[in-house]
Amino acid sequence: MTLFFTRDHEWVRVDGEIATVGITDYAQGQLGDVVFVELPEAGRKVGAGGEAAVVESVKAASEVYAPVGGEVTASNPDLTADPAKVNADPEGAGWFFKLKLADKAEFAKLMTAGQYAEFVKGL
Repeated sequence: MTLFFTRDHEWVRVDGEIATVGITDYAQGQLGDVVFVELPEAGRKVGAGGEAAVVESVKAASEVYAPVGGEVTASNPDLTADPAKVNADPEGAGWFFKLKLADKAEFAKLMTAGQYAEFVKGL
């Protein structure tokens, strides 16, 4: 499955009408050890770019924004018990939440993996 990325270091992977969202490996590296996550509840509607979750590390707390708009269908229950999964597998088991997509056209505003890699090089 293809990943898309935001300038705020979130990734999104789409499977049909459902988008899975998390933070990038670059973001978790900048944060350091993740110690707490606050996840959205199912049924919550978020717009593209809207605040959806919070991730706290030993260094800082950061908002996690929705790369695309939709309705939250699930949050990752494993992160509540073990927030370090974000550091261990940020673009896999460390996912934050899933959305039922509102508008697939919003993906046109996101970066591909290659574009994101170039963007990170410039930081």
